[in-house]
Amino acid sequence: MKLFFRKLGEGRPLVILHGVFGSSDNLFTVSKHLAENGFAVYILDARNHGQSPHSAAFNYDEMAGDLNTFLEDHQLQNPIILGHSMGGKTVMQFAQNYDNFEKLIVVDIAPKYYPPHHQHIIDGLRAIPIDELKSRKEAEEIFGQYVSDLGERQFILKNIYRTEDGGFAWRLNVPVIAENIEEVGAEIVAQRKIEKPVLFIRGGESPYISDADFKQIQDTFTQAKLITIPGANHWVHATQPKAFLETVLDFANE
Repeated sequence: MKLFFRKLGEGRPLVILHGVFGSSDNLFTVSKHLAENGFAVYILDARNHGQSPHSAAFNYDEMAGDLNTFLEDHQLQNPIILGHSMGGKTVMQFAQNYDNFEKLIVVDIAPKYYPPHHQHIIDGLRAIPIDELKSRKEAEEIFGQYVSDLGERQFILKNIYRTEDGGFAWRLNVPVIAENIEEVGAEIVAQRKIEKPVLFIRGGESPYISDADFKQIQDTFTQAKLITIPGANHWVHATQPKAFLETVLDFANE
């Protein structure tokens, strides 16, 4: 699959993958700063997200394959690859399947299995009559009955866009993501050890990576480092952008 992407800057290649329900827009501000620091930054939209194609196949082997195709198509050799949440799991699966990377940065996710915990979002997405929607305000009112957090609502509803005929549509492939939501939390099974440098970044207020998780991570990612950013939740890059950027640059330039 040919993924939609945005490119910023020139220099060493650095590829960025977003989380579930997101798009390349989510890490655009961070990417601009990275581009100003000597990197050619490629921000991708995952399949079934953003402006990338939709597909009934939705799992980490497929997404790792999409990433490999992208690197081959753009002749990128040994990039640094950064992934947040679902993107982080894609990065870890990519490392199991392929060797074309210099370093990995995995943001607030471990390779372990996570039980589905997005059902309120799925229910809210399904409740919005996208083909008959009259306004974004209407979508906000409906979705608000399922998702109470304002920031979370705004993040998800960025996926609604105006069609050429004046109606509305989803960037997300809602039916496929809903049907395969268990795949988002799937375990990345270790089939080999990864000897290259890998940085795990977790939010100090996020429960996604525990100390015990990191001990297991080191069994597979033998050079793994863990950095905790105080005051950050799961969306580390959004809640503590300055500290996140400094952490990424320090590791990339080591």
